[in-house]
Amino acid sequence: MAKRKKDGQTLQGREILVGVTGGIAAYKTADLVSLLAQEGAAVSVVMTEHATRFVGPLTFQALSRRPVYTDLFAEGAYDTDHIALADRAEAAVVAPATANVIGKLAAGIADDLLSTVLVALRVPVILAPAMNEAMWNHPAVQANVETLRRRGVRFVGPEEGRLACGTEGLGRMAEPETILDAVIQTLSSEHTRRG
Repeated sequence: MAKRKKDGQTLQGREILVGVTGGIAAYKTADLVSLLAQEGAAVSVVMTEHATRFVGPLTFQALSRRPVYTDLFAEGAYDTDHIALADRAEAAVVAPATANVIGKLAAGIADDLLSTVLVALRVPVILAPAMNEAMWNHPAVQANVETLRRRGVRFVGPEEGRLACGTEGLGRMAEPETILDAVIQTLSSEHTRRG
């Protein structure tokens, strides 16, 4: 685990964007947002439409103490929200990162709020994949993963374990604490490079 300050505020004032996509592991992302907030981060959450079927936006609003963004075309949002979210972020995490969002990011597709924000980012991106093992191992998904790795995207997981489909295998989303450590390490190395 990354070394934490004694007061537990290793991310004090750092702007973190958390993208939540439509997978059962979205419930674990609530824990991640809580952990980020406990570490002092300012967290903005962007959810896909499918993510809202697994966990309600109000959960993330309560944990982040900020509005939750779900719609590229929300009234008054189109002109600025996607760019403002990208501009203020110091790092972005997508958890769970489905095969769909991995493919969109690899191809530069921006057809909803989250994918539009991701394409506009100029900061480190961390993806925490979660999907069935067969999906994770599909050649197209692996090609997209390699494309993103070459572009500097960091992957945390997936991990081995029991999957939502009832099988065991590689595809579980990494635990929130593991993802938190990756955020801290990524921002520490970014600070070192810039400092």
